[in-house]
Amino acid sequence: MILEVLLTIAMVSIVVSFLAWPIIKGVDERVVDAERAELEDAKQAKYREIRDAELEFKAGRMTEDQWNQTDRELRREAMQILAKIDTLHVKSDSDSAEQPNAG
Repeated sequence: MILEVLLTIAMVSIVVSFLAWPIIKGVDERVVDAERAELEDAKQAKYREIRDAELEFKAGRMTEDQWNQTDRELRREAMQILAKIDTLHVKSDSDSAEQPNAG
């Protein structure tokens, strides 16, 4: 009788642990990697926009005031993207620091 109770408790514990593992584990690395890739793509696109705007100015298609305003806005947006990337790196670094190394 006691053995059956202990086996039942053990089985329930195993099932609960298995189901709760994703919650205990924390952030899914695939999600973080997807976010990181998306932000890297956005960063590269913003850098292209900055280069394109510079070429437009050098070609004479923009006034200096237009160039200054456009450049300032594009660089502000690039800085926001970089800040998000940094936040993602800090988040993934703290998550990996919380998990003990195997070995």
